[in-house]
Amino acid sequence: MVNIRRSRGYSFEHRLVQKLNSGDWNARRLGGSSTGLPDIIAVNNKAGTLLTIEAKSGTGDILYVPADQIQRCSLIGQMFSYYEKRHIVLAFKFMRKKRFKRKAKIVYEWRKLVEHYKLADVLSKRTEYPVVKCLYDGTTFAIHQGKCTKLTLPQYRMPFM
Repeated sequence: MVNIRRSRGYSFEHRLVQKLNSGDWNARRLGGSSTGLPDIIAVNNKAGTLLTIEAKSGTGDILYVPADQIQRCSLIGQMFSYYEKRHIVLAFKFMRKKRFKRKAKIVYEWRKLVEHYKLADVLSKRTEYPVVKCLYDGTTFAIHQGKCTKLTLPQYRMPFM
């Protein structure tokens, strides 16, 4: 199971990097949580823009970004203060196959593939970082100290859109 999840995540990250590496943008996959870095960094040197991206993909109706991964994005943004525009982007991909349990069996159901790109800059201003929860419809929540509250993160228009 873990290998399928890791493969799915790598595939999404790899595809994002390929799409970002066009025109004035340069992107690299950094290796994700095992390296203590964001999943992806993208820069547009002409526009002075840095994107730190955490990418999550899955077959369920909910995807989560752990607090430490959001903190890493924020720290990288602070390190690269040369860039006038620094953004934290949370990229969510909900796969076409929805996985759930029915009568103690794993069942898959087809649905529309959905991607959400959320601008999470507001989180870098906090002293403590929440876990971010994203639903299939794009609604986001902050989970902190056992409380789940609605968190309105605006959609981010990726350069390849």
